Amino acid sequence: MAKPATPEKHENEIQSIARNKRARYDYHILDTWEAGIVLKGTEVKSLREGKANISDAYGIIKDGEAYLLNLHISPYERGGYSNHEPERTRKLLLHRKEIRRLIGAVEREGLTLIPLELYFKNGVAKVALALGKGKKLHDKRETERARDAEREMSRAVRSR
Repeated sequence: MAKPATPEKHENEIQSIARNKRARYDYHILDTWEAGIVLKGTEVKSLREGKANISDAYGIIKDGEAYLLNLHISPYERGGYSNHEPERTRKLLLHRKEIRRLIGAVEREGLTLIPLELYFKNGVAKVALALGKGKKLHDKRETERARDAEREMSRAVRSR
């Protein structure tokens, strides 16, 4: 007797929702973390539809807890009276050791918490957080020059 076909489970299946494309251009990324987000039901439904914007978002540490500000999740269309505020402050779920490390970096060294990507991992909403130091104008120009040089080299290799 043959076994019934079972769907294969992919471990760490990641479904991207939103990416912060400007983060790597505007900041030197020093370290990254994966954090969970405390969300309401209509926020999760709206995220499943892909309606989120993290380009203006940033993280803060307050009273020993991490929060994400200015993350825009559009109101759920069929939400009714129980809909959420689009840009409310959302709590991040990190281990205590990670938060202590972030406190030291953000308060003493003057670094910034930047969300790089918002995604679902095995059905749970996560955010990729980065510790970044702002780039100066000449650093941005240097990055752009290096990117252009890389592009030119790849074009030359392809044409041969």
